[in-house]
Formats: sequence, structure tokens, C-alpha cells
Amino acid sequence: MGKRLKELTQNNTKCMVKVNGVTLIDRMLHQIEKLQLSRIVIVVGYEGQKLIDYIGTLDIKTPIVYVNNPIYDKTNNIYSLALAKDWLVKEDTLLFESDLIFEDSVLDALVSDPRETLALVDKYESWMDGTCVKLGEDDTIEAFVPGKKFKFNEIKEYFKTVNLYKFSRQFSETHYVPFLDAYQSALGENEYYEQVLRVITMLDEPVIKAKRLDGQKWYEIDDIQDLDIAESIFTPDEDEKVRLLQGRYGGYWRYPKLLDFCYLVNPYFPPQKMIDEIKANFSVLLTEYPSGMRVNSLLAAKNFGVHQDCILVGNGAAELIKSLMENLHGTVGFIRPTFDEYPNRFDREKSVDFTPDNNDYSYTAEDIMRFFDDKDIQNLVVINPDNPSGNYIPKEGLLRLIDWSKKRGIKLIIDESFVDFADEADSTLIYQDILAQNPHLYVMKSISKSYGVPGLRLGVLASGDTETIKKMKKDVAIWNINSFGEFYMQIEEKYKKDYAAALAKLRVERARFQRELATIRGVRVIPSQANFVMVELEERISPKELLKTLLIKHNLLIKELTTKTNGRNYLRLAVRNTIDNDILIAAMKEELE
Repeated sequence: MGKRLKELTQNNTKCMVKVNGVTLIDRMLHQIEKLQLSRIVIVVGYEGQKLIDYIGTLDIKTPIVYVNNPIYDKTNNIYSLALAKDWLVKEDTLLFESDLIFEDSVLDALVSDPRETLALVDKYESWMDGTCVKLGEDDTIEAFVPGKKFKFNEIKEYFKTVNLYKFSRQFSETHYVPFLDAYQSALGENEYYEQVLRVITMLDEPVIKAKRLDGQKWYEIDDIQDLDIAESIFTPDEDEKVRLLQGRYGGYWRYPKLLDFCYLVNPYFPPQKMIDEIKANFSVLLTEYPSGMRVNSLLAAKNFGVHQDCILVGNGAAELIKSLMENLHGTVGFIRPTFDEYPNRFDREKSVDFTPDNNDYSYTAEDIMRFFDDKDIQNLVVINPDNPSGNYIPKEGLLRLIDWSKKRGIKLIIDESFVDFADEADSTLIYQDILAQNPHLYVMKSISKSYGVPGLRLGVLASGDTETIKKMKKDVAIWNINSFGEFYMQIEEKYKKDYAAALAKLRVERARFQRELATIRGVRVIPSQANFVMVELEERISPKELLKTLLIKHNLLIKELTTKTNGRNYLRLAVRNTIDNDILIAAMKEELE
């Protein structure tokens, strides 16, 4: 009935929902058709005649037998399968659930395996829901784990059932059908047929084994979010696949085995002990309200060593950028290419852009002052290190820029979201004396990027302009961060040594990553002081095509910069851990050499 799909199944059975314009049942039946089986048996119930009529239009050559479940709304799939049990004992059988979408290789893996009786499984991931199993080394199913028995502390041991099975006729005859009858008689008709398999696996010789998938794509569609993700995974249009995936702006943990080199975080922080501390307090944090703005500003002030009235906490830096840019008046100077959240929040007609005249998009504090010296600007935005170039202005240069802007009466916004990754020690500008002496200075920092906690959505703005900070505190919501974000700020100071160690690891890995990238033919590496690297590709290499190839063929997502660099061939690659970085390097070498 697919009730979670709302109006999409109001007048249609679940398998008639369309993914990229094709119904699930249309796609599945044509995949089955390729196997040249003796027959297809379909158990129908809800909107059954409509489904039968629709299938009749699909030109399926394999003979189809329909079995009707007249009490589908009072029973579960154990009853539906029991209605078709006579077919199970006639021949070897493939068993499908109709809310699945999968690539042909999934079915090939099941059919081509010489073992006669198999349950198809995949390593458990956080997007999965439903029955799981535990396996032995020889693919023996040691335990079936239904939802109510699921233990999150054991997920590393779990495999998810794909709900595709291969039953030999003998297995159905000697094991499955007898147990199906017995189980249904004992426990009723409102059960799941997987429960029968669970009982069978307890026998000394259960016969059925698991078939593990290895990267083949499949998805189970239960709600509209599943449908949205499935459309981006299974669209046959590769350009559309890229567009749909990029348009999500995150949430990539729901995509099987996708490695994201587009969005930027710290791969070496937080430490496991910090994660465990947050987990230990999960129930309280989930069920209690967070503190308001005053308390959270106090926490931020404690962590960064500034006065409470000089700092503001945001739901990510993005919330604070929006509020700050709306408080600016006059003309704003930007350096291009840059993090677009700033210029996108301001009137283009009142913007003045400085684009460095070199292939590295590098610049110094002196270059900025020289360019804007004769420009009529009232505000200036500087990202340091800059995004996407990774260009870095040492603190000494920034202090000269602060003095210059102060004399000119220019409000200076410096975003130091990536500054902790720089090689220079003590590179931050968030010091009370610097802020107090320069009330025209506003320092933005994304906690997500530096500290590797983007899911918490935390950012801070620090300034000696206490009136603007006060005004912005009223502008954003009083509960603009949740209890998890607040608790993180509460405990963060205890892990400063871990943070310093994580930054040191990142710097070492960044240097190695840059050296390895430089060995790839057609790639020129631009020095970076951030947790990402910008590279220039030879003219023969299309960044968009490389992005598409890496995504479709290797399940890797990167950032191409043609829109930021006037069509020039640049990429931005996040620095992840060594294992992940080597996967990207190998894939790029395979495609470019």
C-alpha cells in the first residue's frame, strides 16, 4: 500500500511509483525478462486490478501468473507469500519485493552464483532500514535481526537483507514451505516471511547462505526521500545525475559508498573519546531544550578568550554571513574567485571585485591594498585562506590590512574558517585586544570546517563592534543552535591537545596529497594552506567531464570550478585521510594517464 509515499500511492500500488519516469514494476519486470525464466508469479492486493491492467501494457513475453490476496489490508507479506507457496515447490525460485530498484549487476550477482539457495545481503549502512543478518566467515547466516531486535552498538557486524532471494525447489519443499505453514499457524498472518528464514537459520543444517554484494547499487523505496535519492542514483542521464547530486548540498552519507571530496571538513577531528562523551549524553541532549543566545555566547567567549559581548554563535557560519551582510551599507569589495556565500548575499551593483592576474589566483595584503586604494568602498571581505585557491596571507600582512582599512574607514570582514590549517603558528585574529583596538574588524569562523563537525552547524563571529554584535543577536533566533551544538562548545576546551594533533596530521597529509597529485599527468597543483587543494587541468581535460567520470565510474564527488574561474580548467579537492586520498589519486591517474 506504500502509505509513507502519501499521495503517490493514494490510487496506485507502491510498485507503480515512477523513478525517473519509469515505474518500479516496469523496470523490474524487464530486468527479470532478460533471464528467460519459465514464469513470473505476482501476488497482488491493493489496487490489484489496476496493476494487472498496467502490466498488460508492458509487453512482457515471460508468462505471468497472478495470485490475489483479498485481505491484503489485514495481513502481512507472510500471508501473501503463503498464497503462492505451491509455485515455490514446483521450480527453483527468485523472490523479489516490488519496492526495490537495482542495477542489473545486483541480479547478476545472485543468479550467477552457483550456490542454489541464497539471501542477497549488503554491508549495513546508516541509510538502510529493516531486517539485518549476522554472517559467519563461510557466509552462513548466524542470526536474523529484525527491527525490534536491532542493536546500534552491533552495526559493524550487520548485513542488510536486500530482499532478493534465490530458493532451490528442494529448499522450498523441505524447509521453507513447511516452516512457512507452521509459523503462520502458530503466530498468525500478520508477520514477515523473513521470520521464517530466521527460524530456519537456527537449524543445524539451515542450507541457505548469504550472497554478499560488493558495491553494486540498489535502493529500497519507502518514502519520498528514498524516491528522491533513488532518482539521483539511477537516472540514466549522467549529466542529470551530477546535477541532482550537487543540488542536495550534502547528505551524502545516504549514498552507498560515495566519497565526498567536495565539502570540506577536518578528517582527523573530533577524537573518538569526544564522540563517546557526546553519545553518553545523547538522551539528555535530545530531550532537553538548548540554552538561549546569552549562554551560548558565553560558551563561545570562554572557548575563544574574548568578551561575551564581542562574539556571536550561529547555526553554521552561513547564518551569520547572511545577517552580517544585511547589516552592511555602501559598497563592498570582494576578491575573486571566493566563497560565494558572501557576494551572493550582497547587491552585485554595489560590489567591486579584485581578481588576481595570475594562474594561481594568489595575492598578498599589499596587492589588496594597492587594488582597492583608489576604489570607493565602505566594506571589504577577505577569506583567509581563500576558498577555492587556498591562498594565505600571513598574520603580519593581515595586521597591516587591518591598519590600512581602519585609516580608510572601511569595515573589514575576515573569514578565517580555514586558518587553523595554515602552517603558521598562532594565525587567528580572534584576540580580545585586536578586536577592542579595531572595532571596524569582523572575524568569521566556521566551526564545522575546522573542527570536523558539520552536522552540528556551528559558527562564530567576533568583533569589537559590540553594537552590531548586539543587533545581530536579536536578528537570529534565540534558539539558533541545538543542544548538541551547545554541549560541543561546553566540552571543546578539554580536547585542545587532540585538536592540535589533528591539525598537525592534516598538514602532513596535505603536503603528501599535493605531492601525489603533482605526479598525475595533466595536473598542476596550486599551493594551499587550507584543508583543500586547487589544481589546474591541462586544456585537453574537461573538469566537468572528469567530475562526471569520477562520480559515475568511481563513486567520487569533486568540485569543478569552471563557473568560478570564467570557464578555466580548475578543480578543488578536499583533503581527506590517507586511505581516501589514495583512492582519488588512483582514480584520477586511471582516467588521465
